[in-house]
Amino acid sequence: MGKRIRVQRRGRGGSPFRASTHKRVAPAQYPQLTSAKEASEATVKGTIESFAHDPGRGSPLALIRFENGDTCYTVVPEGVHVNKQVQMGGNAPPEVGNIIPVGKIPEGTLICNIELRPGDGGKLVKSSGAYAMVVGHTPQGTMIKLPSGKNKYIGDFCRATIGVVSGAGRTEKPFLKAGEKFHLMRARGRKYPRTRGIAMVAVVHPYGSSKRSARKVTTTSHGAPPGQKVGLIAARGAGQKRKKTVT
Repeated sequence: MGKRIRVQRRGRGGSPFRASTHKRVAPAQYPQLTSAKEASEATVKGTIESFAHDPGRGSPLALIRFENGDTCYTVVPEGVHVNKQVQMGGNAPPEVGNIIPVGKIPEGTLICNIELRPGDGGKLVKSSGAYAMVVGHTPQGTMIKLPSGKNKYIGDFCRATIGVVSGAGRTEKPFLKAGEKFHLMRARGRKYPRTRGIAMVAVVHPYGSSKRSARKVTTTSHGAPPGQKVGLIAARGAGQKRKKTVT
């Protein structure tokens, strides 16, 4: 019968393609909210008790214990240390490490670990060295500039951490051994090394075959079945954008 191609085997969710999530410490999330408006007004103090390494994550995690008994793990911004006092709430000052709703953060402040909806724990800008900037406050919400350069409106009651995620420059250090890259990819549930489809034979990949006439277009639709869904999935353009000439 032959062997199913990698895309089909990965889609089944077998153990070779599964991330070792049982080794992870905890999700990097803020404490749960009872009411978004109530949390934006009240302020609670906390202390960073310890740092922890989370496999597959570029930045360490900080264990914060608050006065009301809540605890949480969150990404570590640059400039904080163990036993540092932090605050969470709308009346907290915009200092590094404090967790404040974006509607109360001054314009031009660098932030990270941003919530998309109040109470979801933080979804955006969590990788090492990443940061966003508060551009302005509008009736539609708070406009922030993401690391990609795109501007996005966020609800005023969504929380964010003041500062830049620690671990900047992590990608500048090269992988000196293939084994180090292998273990990083394994912690994230990815296969390494990755073989190009065009280097395979035609029976195991849609792009396989050494003959030029057998090559296919690299774009495919969202509705393609497993095995055919490879390459540029639902790409808006099939190639490089042409530069516009001003006449």
